[in-house]
Amino acid sequence: MRKNTLGLAIQCSLLVLASAAANAQNTTEGQQQPQTQQQPASSQSLGTVTVTGSRIPRAQIEGPAPVTVITADQIKSAGFTNVPEVLRSLSQNSGSVEGQQNFTGAQSTPGAQAVDLRGLGPNHTLVLVNGRRIADFPLPLEGRSNFTDIGNIPLGMIDRVEVLTGSASAIYGSDAMAGVINFILKKKADGTTIDYRFGNTTRGGGASNKLTLTSGFERGNFTGIVGLELLEKKPLWGYQRNIQDSTLDAPIPRRQLPRLTAQLYDWDDDVNIAPADGCKAMSGLNQGTTVLASDRYGEPYCGSDRAIAYRTIENQRRGATAYGSFEYRFSDTLSWFADIQLGYQQVKLLTGTNGNDVASDIMGWEFHDPNSTNNYRNKMFYNANTGHYEIWTRQFTPEEIGGLRNRMNVTTEKTLGLTTGLKGAFAEKWNWEAAYNHSQYNADVAMPRIRAAAANALFLGPQQGYDSDGYAIFSPDPNRLFTPITQSQFASIAAMSTFRPRAVNDNLSFTADTEALFSMPAGNVGFAGVVEYGRQSYRINPDPLALTADAYYGPQYGDGSGSRNRWSAAGEMRMPLFSTLQASIAGRYDRYSYGGKNPGKFTYSLGMEWRPIRSLLVRGSYGTGFRAPDMHYLFAGNDYYRTRYATDYYHCRTDVPGASNGFCYDDGSWDGATFDIYHGNEALNVETSKSFTAGLVWSPGANFDLTVDYYKIKVMNQVQVQDRDRLRQTEADCRLGTTDTGAAVDINSPTCVDALARVIRDSNGDITSVHFAPINIAQEQTSGIDLTANYRLRTASAGDFRFSANYNWTQRHTRVLYPGDPVENMLDLSFSDTTLPRTKGNVGVTWSRNAWGASLFGNYLGRVANYNNDAWTEATWRINGGARYDINDHLRLSLSVNNLFDKMPPKDATWGNYPYYDTSWFDAVGRSYFLSVTWKLGGKPL
Repeated sequence: MRKNTLGLAIQCSLLVLASAAANAQNTTEGQQQPQTQQQPASSQSLGTVTVTGSRIPRAQIEGPAPVTVITADQIKSAGFTNVPEVLRSLSQNSGSVEGQQNFTGAQSTPGAQAVDLRGLGPNHTLVLVNGRRIADFPLPLEGRSNFTDIGNIPLGMIDRVEVLTGSASAIYGSDAMAGVINFILKKKADGTTIDYRFGNTTRGGGASNKLTLTSGFERGNFTGIVGLELLEKKPLWGYQRNIQDSTLDAPIPRRQLPRLTAQLYDWDDDVNIAPADGCKAMSGLNQGTTVLASDRYGEPYCGSDRAIAYRTIENQRRGATAYGSFEYRFSDTLSWFADIQLGYQQVKLLTGTNGNDVASDIMGWEFHDPNSTNNYRNKMFYNANTGHYEIWTRQFTPEEIGGLRNRMNVTTEKTLGLTTGLKGAFAEKWNWEAAYNHSQYNADVAMPRIRAAAANALFLGPQQGYDSDGYAIFSPDPNRLFTPITQSQFASIAAMSTFRPRAVNDNLSFTADTEALFSMPAGNVGFAGVVEYGRQSYRINPDPLALTADAYYGPQYGDGSGSRNRWSAAGEMRMPLFSTLQASIAGRYDRYSYGGKNPGKFTYSLGMEWRPIRSLLVRGSYGTGFRAPDMHYLFAGNDYYRTRYATDYYHCRTDVPGASNGFCYDDGSWDGATFDIYHGNEALNVETSKSFTAGLVWSPGANFDLTVDYYKIKVMNQVQVQDRDRLRQTEADCRLGTTDTGAAVDINSPTCVDALARVIRDSNGDITSVHFAPINIAQEQTSGIDLTANYRLRTASAGDFRFSANYNWTQRHTRVLYPGDPVENMLDLSFSDTTLPRTKGNVGVTWSRNAWGASLFGNYLGRVANYNNDAWTEATWRINGGARYDINDHLRLSLSVNNLFDKMPPKDATWGNYPYYDTSWFDAVGRSYFLSVTWKLGGKPL
């Protein structure tokens, strides 16, 4: 792996240096030529560009739909160090995404990071690079839906980021329901720029080094830019932050108990059995913090308050990204172009369970045998020495495993993006482009596991068959459980389970556009048309042993693979109705083909731009959107879920006539363990949406502008995974012929036929499994207001100041999961899932004077619900600051400080799960600083 990375770095470095030398020669020659034209400073001097949200080139950034543009200079001045930080700062990015500490996300999509515009879900935001689709992260989020990983997009190569919020399916097709994020990478460079950055945190941990090289060249008709970005970032561990380095940091007393290291539970007597030595043999483990502890019922076990923090806050990441953009002009009307991006990243992280008394499948063990009686998750066995049924639980410690780094999840990400084609002009007024785009994402995901049979033998000895009730029989020595194991013993039971997922996206497209299709009294009509053909595929390629129930302790994983073809045709027109009024219309038809099915969808959009005076734009847009079902929603193979407490509502309501579902669930007497199976659904239909925006842009002068936009998005036919508890309730209704409230139910209805087939019972009538799948059923709606203001102040002596502010106020965000369900307010404490913030924003100010510059940038997050959803967590600000000094016009020193005031997550007295705060919005990194030196060889000044 290192050889491959080094080879890539050397090859790209040679390209950059060769380009630098050639460019320096060109610069020397170019200095002899007088500059014949100077660009005016006014915004009216913009050349014709294609802006996200339209394929028709135009000279104005602002159009009928709001587009937020973030430039490379703005990214630097705000102190952002990676792409996820940039997108988290967006006021429109109001969704709850899983942070790097999230257990489920770290297990299902290790190292990947997502974006969630408008809180509609990561899979409803379309991410483009240079206007082209890129391959999804090859593993599904939480084992369900696909999304685009933004974590490996090279920050140093970005020229600007354009964010269009609202439906854009009429332009881009599927996925663009919440909006589009288009990363525009650099296309030219007039010199060679070397940028080195060192970063660290003031509290320690998470140090980083990043080197970025970019260089451009021009050889007659051949031009290009090449770049290389190298990154090394060390992990930040939970034990390095005192707000989460111990169970004693938990705000709830029962969560302050030491984290379990070893426990012996006697099922027959319902007691824990303490070791004879009071855990003294284990006292040196967990850095000498393992002691005899008592759980909340007074039962003894060996545990450590420090072991809870053996996980990463921020991942370790090392990698290289190479980028090149080239063009060869055959003539004034024909040229060849190519963009290529190669990425290699290795991400390491360590996660664990949130509870104090649960053995994680990464660093823990309990008896595991799928052939043993399916009770209490198969972890109970019969002890022939005591004549009792017992459960033994063990967590392994850093001393036993040879250091925490030996149990880190290792994900190697290999990405490739290639776009090439021809573009030109014909008939004087027409432009055209024929392009092929290939994108692939390959990963090697190595997850630490415990080999079940080897661990069973190590702690319990040889198995002696099964008793008459089906439980495995052992005659174990309890001292084995409470005695430290050697590193060689641990190595004999440890394994790395490697998945090799792959996702590929191929597209062929032909585009033609003109700024003058025909003339109207008020001006020319612009037009763009495109036809596309694409193919998308993915394959999880799991470890074959992970698909079995007996190889490893912990979950049994599923598989998934599939492919589909797509073709589409779209057209767009911009028409000047009057000198002050312009209309836009676009339509697109997409058709998919997979598994003998051919779903298709037509979408359209309408836009109006009214400029009653030169300084004011009043605008509005309406569009329909769609989303083809996620690949894994369609093609997932069997995936397995062990449910510890599954309520049997039929038996409860039979035993207790008149009982409500709530009574059955809360009582717990009818709970049992089930082995549930999830499977994809190729019969899924497309999701649909409607989007509306209306607003204004006011620019009374060159130094001030104000934008206000109202938005409303409604998503229908949304894919939702069936709720297993609801299926068990429905199955009971169908068997009994009535709901728990007395409404009649027809057992022959389609709903009942489906529920009865999905809830599986054994010969005794007990539920053993629930088979569930994704279905088109939910609705979600959001609306609100975006506000943006920019002001520039130029002074003769104090320098130039730039002020900016962005604010989002969400008026409404609701969902209905199932027809007939009440409308859930996702902004209210009554919402059962993660409550979304109603407000989000940022403010910034930059100052420059001669060789000096400084900036402040503040991120604002409105209040969010606490863990119990019964009170609000306070709104928060995070302030970044920066300064720069130009030693000369080609050499710059910079300092940026993120989280300037070293703020920690707000306290939540109800958040008992580690790390004791909401990782969707907060982290405990604290203040971090970054020192940069930028050196430019040749070309214009920095």
